[in-house]
Amino acid sequence: MPGAVLEVSDLTVVYRTETADITAVEGVDLSVGEGEFLGLVGESGCGKSTLLFAVAQLLSPPAELEAGKVVFNGQDMVRLNRGELRHIRWRDYSVVMQSAMNALNPTKSIGAQFKDVIQAHSRMSAEAVRQRSAEVLDLVGIDAAHLKSYPHQLSGGMRQRAMIAMALIFTPQLVIMDEPTSALDVVAQRSLMNQVRELQKQLGFAVIFVTHDMSVVSLYSDRVMVMYAGRIVEEAVTGSIFARPMHPYTKGLISAFPSARGPRRALTGIAGNPPNLADPPAGCRFHPRCPEAFPACREREPELLPVDNASVRCLLFEPRQADKQEPGR
Repeated sequence: MPGAVLEVSDLTVVYRTETADITAVEGVDLSVGEGEFLGLVGESGCGKSTLLFAVAQLLSPPAELEAGKVVFNGQDMVRLNRGELRHIRWRDYSVVMQSAMNALNPTKSIGAQFKDVIQAHSRMSAEAVRQRSAEVLDLVGIDAAHLKSYPHQLSGGMRQRAMIAMALIFTPQLVIMDEPTSALDVVAQRSLMNQVRELQKQLGFAVIFVTHDMSVVSLYSDRVMVMYAGRIVEEAVTGSIFARPMHPYTKGLISAFPSARGPRRALTGIAGNPPNLADPPAGCRFHPRCPEAFPACREREPELLPVDNASVRCLLFEPRQADKQEPGR
């Protein structure tokens, strides 16, 4: 992608356990442009968070990055040592974890935690630290008086906004978010996401947003990547993927959540369960659950195929199969 902030190529992550090596992410390519909002969606256990941790270089045993490149601003982060990563983390890219209560230190005030981050990466004076901390809290709609508050004294939504404020202290180019709205009610979710989108437009940072909630990405993302069993199965601009989803799994995800627009319709789930990644099925990994599967799906694993301005990993879209039937109709 021209002007990409991040380019990930052929990324593979393996969990090395005593009983088996489990490939949680396999051969993933992705790119994020300047100021772009990329949504990464899929069921629990599909590899979304593992991919995020691999991109952020936060994997820990038994997870191991087996192959691939993560190029951020022209540097392959896979090749950087801990000291080099520490220099660019928070300053150039930052991460917002899923549970703010777990990510924040319960024994320190919000202001003390902001101070730790700032002093680890700069030499600001005490007054400049206080001023910058107040500025980023104001960006997310929290009064500076809460710099003296402890995490347990804030609501769930305020804690999550405080984490976002901490991630923006140095105005990074990329913010990676791991399901930051999953523990919030619908009203708090919308308020938080509206603020994130406004801040993104105001400050110009790019976002990778990991979620299982298709309704969130439909409203806020510029582009969507759908992940299943460790692999990307579809990628397209948001409007396209919701207007005409191609992969049967994407269709299933969209059918499983209510739409805010259009006529009322019955919600339908996806039959079966995600595969065991220690022993994935032969052929297409989705075929045991797929309502459109045909015999070849059990034998051949599909490639990620370009279709118009999108990509899809499905044998239905191979030229010889597409000649027989028009998929997605």
